[in-house]
Amino acid sequence: MNPPDSVPPGRVPLPARPAVDDGEMLVRATRLRDELATRRTVRDFSERPVPMAVIDACLQAAASAPSGANRQPWHFVVVTDPATRRRIRTEAEAEERAFYRERAPADWLEALAPLGTDEHKPFLEEAPCLIVIFAQLYDRDAEGGRRKHYYVHESVGIATGMLISALHQAGLASLTHTPSPMRFLNAILDRPAHERPFLILVVGHPAPGATVPAITRKPFDTVVSRR
Repeated sequence: MNPPDSVPPGRVPLPARPAVDDGEMLVRATRLRDELATRRTVRDFSERPVPMAVIDACLQAAASAPSGANRQPWHFVVVTDPATRRRIRTEAEAEERAFYRERAPADWLEALAPLGTDEHKPFLEEAPCLIVIFAQLYDRDAEGGRRKHYYVHESVGIATGMLISALHQAGLASLTHTPSPMRFLNAILDRPAHERPFLILVVGHPAPGATVPAITRKPFDTVVSRR
């Protein structure tokens, strides 16, 4: 290990963090496990506003995610304007109608049936905030040249997971929505062609009396193995 006074060029020391013993690590891990275990996808939202400072803090957490070659291939558009949310709902429902009535294979519709989803997406208007996440295939360097991004979907997926976790821990509910195709979002939100919509994250407070599907998670020992 290099001593503190011989940090290689282009590198900085790892930020200091207080040492944590095994017992405290378990306490922290268990606390986070229990908190995230209460997270559920919500489709019934209150109109109660969400403080933008909270959204910004959660987005800052998401933007700290690891990414391929540290290219950070994401862009987040926060949508609170009612007219824009209405337009997104109109376009999304048009795509969803075509999906449910024409494009969806029978086995996919069968899998969705227990969740009770259909082409109607009122939450896109009812929730006070939408975060539309775009994946960037490339960006521009200081000279205007194209700079390719790597592991784009993996990187954006990690950032999205961190965002969902941060929103939940802040006390907010969320819903991932992926109408297909989603290119209408580029036009509505004025995003360039080299950005591709990754998903719409619906954010807000649950409506009073909100319910969720009666589902279970796979047993722990079926999703984890050790060698």
